[in-house]
Amino acid sequence: MKLLVSRRLPDSVMDAAEARFDVTCRATTAPMSPAECVAALSDCDAVIPTLGDAFDSAAFAAVPDPRCRLLANFGAGFNHIDVGAARAAGVAVTHTPGAVTGATADIALTLILMTARRAGEGERLVRAGGWTGWHPTQLLGLHVSGKTVCVIGMGRIGQAIARRCHFGFGCPVVYVNRSTKSVDFPAEQMEMGAALSRADIVVVAAPGGAETHHLVGVDVLAAMQPHAILVNISRGDVIDEAALIAALQEGRIAGAGLDVYEFEPEVPEALRTMDNVTLLPHLGTAALEVREAMGRMALDNVIACAEGRALPNSV
Repeated sequence: MKLLVSRRLPDSVMDAAEARFDVTCRATTAPMSPAECVAALSDCDAVIPTLGDAFDSAAFAAVPDPRCRLLANFGAGFNHIDVGAARAAGVAVTHTPGAVTGATADIALTLILMTARRAGEGERLVRAGGWTGWHPTQLLGLHVSGKTVCVIGMGRIGQAIARRCHFGFGCPVVYVNRSTKSVDFPAEQMEMGAALSRADIVVVAAPGGAETHHLVGVDVLAAMQPHAILVNISRGDVIDEAALIAALQEGRIAGAGLDVYEFEPEVPEALRTMDNVTLLPHLGTAALEVREAMGRMALDNVIACAEGRALPNSV
């Protein structure tokens, strides 16, 4: 069985894959080009793609009868894959939902604390040699403990973030979600406007895709309190980046912490030059044991496909 791995995975995962399949691994860390996606559908039995590998409707239209039977996505988010077009072509799609939850929630808390407490700004001050010593009004930020947190998107990751905020920092939690969730801590479901008017910290944890494109735009940003901060660990295009920049420049919100970007890896200069914005290079799942777990989950789906068994993590 011929397996394409779009970008090299941790060594333990690559070793396991190569012991079982005829593996080709691309030598670059860049996303697959449209031509590469078309070739993969034609030439491989299965592919382990990841973020940015555009298996869109055009790719499937170019290969009406693909050799490929499975796209075993490395990652929980799969908005770079046209799942409907894949199914129509007879190609199954899987993902790695559970493996990413805790690590991504941890990065959300990192961004909350860094942005609220102005940690990035402080570190830059020290590194630049500009720190002249402690004084009572230096870099005063937002005290996180006890502040109201609004989670937009209360799936696995959203719940993990809310749980950390509640149990770790005593934060009241409100959330915006299409359905009501049963959780083991106090959390109040609210409409978007009402939730934002209450929140000191807003965390975006909604899945990517057409339904959530620019979910956080001018109206949502306008509903936030001026002292509130916005954190995004979902997908970059869930936020209208131009609207966010305008809100920050005009002081309509206090700050933002971002791990993802609308046109990733491009990060607008306007964001890079703002002291009240924390910027991370998509570190959500960047821990070895997490990436190994994701890789094993993706590989388990490939093995199930090869053996004709039900796929463990079908989309």
